[in-house]
Parts: sequence; structure tokens; C-alpha cells
Amino acid sequence: MKHVHKSVLLWYSPREMYGLVTDVQAYPQFLPWCDRAEVLETHDDGVTARLHIAFAGVHQAFTTRNVNEHAASVNMRLVDGPFSRLEGTWRFTPLQKPGASSLPDTTADPADSPACKVEFTLNYAFSSRALSLVVSPVFDRIANTFVEAFVKRAEQVHGPR
Repeated sequence: MKHVHKSVLLWYSPREMYGLVTDVQAYPQFLPWCDRAEVLETHDDGVTARLHIAFAGVHQAFTTRNVNEHAASVNMRLVDGPFSRLEGTWRFTPLQKPGASSLPDTTADPADSPACKVEFTLNYAFSSRALSLVVSPVFDRIANTFVEAFVKRAEQVHGPR
């Protein structure tokens, strides 16, 4: 099984970053490998979504069930696709400006903090050796550039900070 863990500190709020990650239907606009993205079902706590990959001659699709905690996290679990296992988590931890009071402001919503730590973890394995040989190099590259793609998207949508 492969494991990816990336984290970055950003001058975007948890709410802003969460909004980008949960806007699945916008993925083809900024993820060059994402040919199509569909929300198949909407649930009280998230969505079931299908992503279509088209990259370096490889075409695959997979479906995940995403459980969302508003402006805090997105947990993804495999429904179907070329994987034997696929699970991942996005976490959005609010941060204060350097030198800001460490005393909590009980009136402020942490989701609107001026900065956040974004953490992305992904564990995956392919369902067969043949698929692993063909798809793994492409998916490895995608998985390792996922966070950077969302940072660039934040700059496009919310402006550089």
C-alpha cells in the first residue's frame, strides 16, 4: 500500500480551503488530470462523487463516499474503482496571525481564521498487479501534487495572499 502525507500553512481560512475541496464539480477546471467529476449523491454529511482520470494515456474512474465536517475535514472512502483500498482525509486547522493573542475569542468562528494548516493524507493500493503497473505511476504523481493544485486554486479564486 502507498501512503501520501502533505501539509502546508496558508493565508486562507479553513472555510475557504474547505470550500475548494468540497466543490468536486469544479475539479476539471483546475486539476489537469481530471477529465470529469460528478456528484452522484448528496447526503446530510457529505457526497458520493466519481472522478474520471485522463493523464499520460491512462483513463480510469473511481467513486468515493466523502463525509464532511464543515470547514474542518473531509474523509474519503472508496466505493468503487481500480483500487483495493483508497482512503484519505483533508484537515483544515485554523491558525492565528503571528503575535495575535493566544486567548480564544469566543465570538469568532474558527472557520474564518485568517490562516490555516491544510493536511492531506491518502492511503491506496490497486486491485491487481497489472493495474498497479499501469496506473500507479500516474496516480502517484497525481496524489503527490494534489495539495499544490488546491493552493494554486485558492490563489485563482481568492487572490494571492
